[in-house]
Amino acid sequence: MTAELVRGQNHPLSQARLEIRVSAGTPIVAGATLGDEQGRIDGVEWVAHPGAPTLPGLEVSRQAAADHRLAVDLDAMPEAVHRVSVLLALPTGVAGPTRFGAVRAPVVAVTGLDGTEVVSYTIAGLEAESAVVALELYRRQGAWKVRAIGQGYAGGLADLLTDQGLAQAHQLAGGINEAVAQGMARSLPAPPPRADGDRTRQAAAPALGPDQGGPAPQSGPGPVPPQPTSPYGTQAPGGPGQPTPQPNSPYDLQTPGVSGQPAPQTSYQGGTGAADSAQPSAPTSGGSINYSHPRRQNAAPPPPPTAPPAQPGQPAQPVAGDATGWSMDERLYNQVWGMFEDLARTTAAYRSAVDFADSRMDKELDQVLSDPRSRIGGQGDAAREEAQAKHAQLVNQARAALDRDIAQLTAEAEVVEPALPPAYARWDNPVWHGYRVPMEIPMALRLGDLHLPESDRLRIPMLVRLPLERGLWIDSGRSGSLDGSFTDSHDLRRLAMETAVAHAARLLAVYPAGEFTVHVIDPAGSGAQPLAPLVQTGVLAAPPALGAAGVAEALARLTERVDLVQMAVRGGAPDSLPPGFDTAEQLLIVNDFPHGFDDRAVNQLRYLADEGPAVGVHLMMVADREEAAGYGPLLDPLWRSLLRLTPVPDDHLADPWVGHAWTYEPSLVPSGSQVLQQVLTQVAAARAKRW
Repeated sequence: MTAELVRGQNHPLSQARLEIRVSAGTPIVAGATLGDEQGRIDGVEWVAHPGAPTLPGLEVSRQAAADHRLAVDLDAMPEAVHRVSVLLALPTGVAGPTRFGAVRAPVVAVTGLDGTEVVSYTIAGLEAESAVVALELYRRQGAWKVRAIGQGYAGGLADLLTDQGLAQAHQLAGGINEAVAQGMARSLPAPPPRADGDRTRQAAAPALGPDQGGPAPQSGPGPVPPQPTSPYGTQAPGGPGQPTPQPNSPYDLQTPGVSGQPAPQTSYQGGTGAADSAQPSAPTSGGSINYSHPRRQNAAPPPPPTAPPAQPGQPAQPVAGDATGWSMDERLYNQVWGMFEDLARTTAAYRSAVDFADSRMDKELDQVLSDPRSRIGGQGDAAREEAQAKHAQLVNQARAALDRDIAQLTAEAEVVEPALPPAYARWDNPVWHGYRVPMEIPMALRLGDLHLPESDRLRIPMLVRLPLERGLWIDSGRSGSLDGSFTDSHDLRRLAMETAVAHAARLLAVYPAGEFTVHVIDPAGSGAQPLAPLVQTGVLAAPPALGAAGVAEALARLTERVDLVQMAVRGGAPDSLPPGFDTAEQLLIVNDFPHGFDDRAVNQLRYLADEGPAVGVHLMMVADREEAAGYGPLLDPLWRSLLRLTPVPDDHLADPWVGHAWTYEPSLVPSGSQVLQQVLTQVAAARAKRW
């Protein structure tokens, strides 16, 4: 029976190994402090936070998320620790709410390893506070209890840590915020959470159960549920279980209503080449106007295809498109993200099991070696062998569970990969041989593949939603690269530019004719060879901009475009744009940055990176991150606002659930293949026909 606590109430804890689950509905930071009998912190080493997530007996999330799981082992707490305070805070320096009064009340629950809730506590009554001590676990007369605290701090983490007696509170708070900002910059944005029953195979359970001495599940954030937005920041229709209409023109915008009344909705019908505005029904006496589109579906989507019945004792046969969605593309998108999440969580369980086995063996060996009588003779050898045997048994059991889940995911990947549409498919997929210019924008785009060292053969497609919410940074440096074959910086820069061209070609290919425009800045002309497919097929808006004058002109044109669209949207008059204005999504590829760029150009790029995506202007920077860092902190905001990709395998991306470092491999055109030229030729022909 779960105990529902109120502020100040306590409850005994009968288990030593627990999970603390946090649900907030918006990305927050979760951490914990270890305190003495008075609740005071001895130093920064007694604080678990995203920058230092592990302490003895405690592990917290590595990044901000809407849901968290914190692992606690009370038996492993140092003797000097008498209180474990769980703290929550809103991230600073990023877009989002700045006080808890603007979000729904966070819910904190203490559970056993099997998920059974012991207590739960809803932190109500918060207003201006941006940090809060949610609850504390405390030791009294050798027994542990939990108390609901709910103490908020308007001054954020710095005030909270100061109140707990930490002298370096302000420095640590700044370090935590920096670690969170870095984690959010490298983390892939999660899709909306899956509905119940969305997938027939659930995420893997921990490899070992509590009755087997198994580990606590890997702590880490749960799925972040960002709401889908339109290309211009307005709330887009659709969401989990709802259709996601795609805009045919980025300037058929929803305008704000007057006097608090809703504005007419615009529905986009793919394949018609034009947007159909919803016609409001005639008002009836005493009634309100119905702004809903008569063709918009509001019922639940059709159920996914079901797999054939499995043989007794055998896993279910995987089926492509077994997630929910209104179309096969949406089902496949949700299925790929489900595979991504399942692999992240089952690997977290395996790693947690191995960590537990290692720590238990070390503890048992320490006990053996602490007794001088057992260090000599057969007694000590027998104890060591027994500890090592227990360790091997736990690790083998965890590996067997991981191998079982990987085998199931691999079988699913073998079914899903051939069924992917062009936007989600690798360049070597035969689906590109039947390519035709689409009539509507897909949900997402494939930018490469992801894998973990425990499952090196299993590749998960890296899908990002369209329109792009962030620009891209194609890193042409060797920092962090896992591929040592590229020692020549010139070859790496060439490969980085080829990677950028492959991404740009894919974007051109998945948009309807004339609805995506690509510009290129190549100050020194060093990217002429990789850019040849774009230049020769005629899909660029203009020849690549060269020299200082070309850079200045291209940046001025795009910044002016952002200004014009912003003014039109804010003024509620999107139709007032100049005649002949290109309403397509815009992509600017910048090569060899920051060579040839002055301070004004850098500021313009930062402006485009920050303001451009909301009005359909996106950046793709091709540069060496380490080399650019030498130009000082001016470039830091630009770097953080873009998603870093690499032309060679690199383990720099994190998942949004447990924060694993995933190895990213770019989606490149196979050597000798003509698929890129064939696709771009069709895109150019379709654009010419449209104009």
